[in-house]
Amino acid sequence: MSMRIVLLGAPGSGKGTQGEKLVDHFGIPKISTGDALRAAVKAGTELGLKAKAAMDAGRLVDNSIVNGIVKARLGEPDARKGFILDGFPRNAAQADTLAEMLADLGQPSVDKAVHLKVDDEEIVRRLLDRAEKEGRADDKEAVIRHRIDVYNAETAPLLDFYGQQGKVVAVEGIGTVDEIFERILKSLGA
Repeated sequence: MSMRIVLLGAPGSGKGTQGEKLVDHFGIPKISTGDALRAAVKAGTELGLKAKAAMDAGRLVDNSIVNGIVKARLGEPDARKGFILDGFPRNAAQADTLAEMLADLGQPSVDKAVHLKVDDEEIVRRLLDRAEKEGRADDKEAVIRHRIDVYNAETAPLLDFYGQQGKVVAVEGIGTVDEIFERILKSLGA
């Protein structure tokens, strides 16, 4: 079954975990912008070298570079029958770009945007808990709340973008990993 999924959820919503389970279930790759960037840098591609220069200088990698790397990854054979996108698109402009990329590659558009819904206070609790377990001193409550605010501000328009196309499936992100996964599969009709 081919599935083209955009995974949406705040930091700490369980996107990474659920994304991996979806990979195993559908046998399609999970494409995370961070992973794709690191792979391009490691492979020494032209875009990878540009990305490395930006990262080494402590700058954010330019949108056009990120877009190029994502497009190259979407063009690889394993992504032809579907993919799970994590961390891209981050906003409505990137969602437009993604639609253009898929059209350029002769691929169908995104099937579903799966929104893992977790209450902000629960996210704060989870991230503080994770910070303590992993010894991440930078994850202070104020920093976490700021990350959630940024996420909410960027993602709300994305939910509208895919919502207008009838592609958003909202899934309650509370419960065991398997309970949440079952909800996702059910919402996808899989």
